[in-house]
Amino acid sequence: MARMTMIEAVRSAMDVSMARDDNVVVFGEDVGYFGGVFRSTQGLQAKYGRTRCFDTPISESGIVGTAIGMAAYGLKPCVEIQFADYMYPAYDQLTQEAARIRYRSNGDFTCPIVVRMPTGGGIFGGQTHSQSPEALFTHVCGLKVIVPSNPYDAKGLLIAAIEDPDPVMFLEPKRLYNGPFDGHHERPVTPWSKHELGEVPDGHYTIPIGKAEVRRAGSAVTVVAYGTMVHVALAAAEDAGIDAEVIDLRSLLPLDLDTIVKSVSKTGRCVVVHEATLTSGFGAEVAALVQEHCFYHLEAPVVRVAGWDTPYPHAQEWDYFPGPGRVGRALAEVMEA
Repeated sequence: MARMTMIEAVRSAMDVSMARDDNVVVFGEDVGYFGGVFRSTQGLQAKYGRTRCFDTPISESGIVGTAIGMAAYGLKPCVEIQFADYMYPAYDQLTQEAARIRYRSNGDFTCPIVVRMPTGGGIFGGQTHSQSPEALFTHVCGLKVIVPSNPYDAKGLLIAAIEDPDPVMFLEPKRLYNGPFDGHHERPVTPWSKHELGEVPDGHYTIPIGKAEVRRAGSAVTVVAYGTMVHVALAAAEDAGIDAEVIDLRSLLPLDLDTIVKSVSKTGRCVVVHEATLTSGFGAEVAALVQEHCFYHLEAPVVRVAGWDTPYPHAQEWDYFPGPGRVGRALAEVMEA
């Protein structure tokens, strides 16, 4: 197997999908000749031509609206929103059109689109390049939401998303593009080339949407995370010396509730970690589900660790970012309860 960064894995997923199916098209701002702001689509236009990989005007609503129309006519658009922070002009198209087509047509039409978007902070992008809007999509019936944490998953999940008959929001934590990030910003980042999950098959494979993965087995406390926070949770458990079981959700909608319930029923404690703001973040849904399904197994209240309820600050980025110190304190808190 080849060693890939997450950027290369995402590109490989689109390449494999475009080679297998002429109906797959890729477009967005600067994704054609330039290859995308993060180079995720580099080389695709040269390989497949300007009709299958092309640039668009700076209009997120237009990008997604065009993709919906193409999907209704049988194409399979995989479009890029340059940063997740820019998706708001397209929110109406996503929620009122893409998510509703199957329902409103009584199954006569589907909307097989994928909307890729770099998400999260940790790169000093400031308030308009660091947001994590995943909860805005999980609230919408008809959308699927994926947040991978590594190159192997990113490729397998993206291919599965492209082949899915319904609209999929594919959020890529940009802090993970070139290596796993454990939240210790003062330390050098280990490249994906030296990480086991940087090994990615060259060809076609898929990972089922809606299936979580246990990244670290443990018996004292369950940590539920996704994206960058998976690596932060692993580092926190290691630093604190706590026998934590770390679950990587991978897919937020549909959610693998069975894996969460099985783990919490065993450990009796739960910490939920995400980078998005605390209030109404996806962690609140996870905490409610744990309370509902694991109440008689819980030995302590569910604890959430998340971003603060403020815009993402540029100068105080690491005070906002939920690092291993904050996660470690949460682990200690539930263990002492």
